[in-house]
Amino acid sequence: MAIGKESLENVFRVGSPRWRTSITRVEPNRIVTRGYSQEDLIGGVSFSEMVYLLIRGELPPQNVARMLEAVLVSFCDHGVTPPSTQAARMIASAGSPVHACIAGGLLAFGKNHAGAIERSMKLFQETVSSCDSEDEIPDAAVRLVDDHLQANRRVPGFGHRYHNADPRAVRLLELAEDYDCVGPHTALAMEVQEILLKRKGVRMNVDGANAGILSDMGFDWRTGAGLFMIGRLPGLISHVYEEKVREPAFRKFFEIEEIHYDGEEERDLSAGADLEPMPE
Repeated sequence: MAIGKESLENVFRVGSPRWRTSITRVEPNRIVTRGYSQEDLIGGVSFSEMVYLLIRGELPPQNVARMLEAVLVSFCDHGVTPPSTQAARMIASAGSPVHACIAGGLLAFGKNHAGAIERSMKLFQETVSSCDSEDEIPDAAVRLVDDHLQANRRVPGFGHRYHNADPRAVRLLELAEDYDCVGPHTALAMEVQEILLKRKGVRMNVDGANAGILSDMGFDWRTGAGLFMIGRLPGLISHVYEEKVREPAFRKFFEIEEIHYDGEEERDLSAGADLEPMPE
């Protein structure tokens, strides 16, 4: 049904709002995001600057924009090793449309995959907030590690299944120094790494490095998984596309001989207990 002029005016009437947002204002022939005309933003800012503007509400300094760009690139892909990529490719192999494949990959993010970035950011932000000054960070790092090890819990953002020295974390920390983006949260992450390296031989991974850097940029920990998704989305798209154009449809991810059934064998229904009739 067509929307008449009167109905459209009611939708945009300011006097009786049913929804509020400080992000983007939409009017006929006019779109304003965080106070900036989208015509000016298009071609006027980089993608990382736009991400920062949308989430933080202000345009970032150039060094922060470059650092955020590096963070998003660091999330881009990790081969076929993560469950999210495997899920997206399996759905693609079934012939599902691209949006379903990508949704399946994103839905595979959880506590054990992609969840460490938010847990690490939360931990760093709470720890730094508990310090009266940056001089207390080394002692706070010791308490943080002690608390986790005594409770037999891993410190989120440290250790990796494939890398004993995650090359992404090393590069991110180098760039954080180059771009003058090292603040108290990244300093805490590096202190924790020194302690864990001495005690357990464990180094920071990409999540730990990005957790410190993003926290120093001012991102709330509740945006961590979302930022990870922004970075990983191009990787998922590339895997879905590759699956569709390079692999046979409905391909086997393993042979039936590789499936081991360990349930009951040859049960006799007639030998079981008498079945009670269902109540009316």
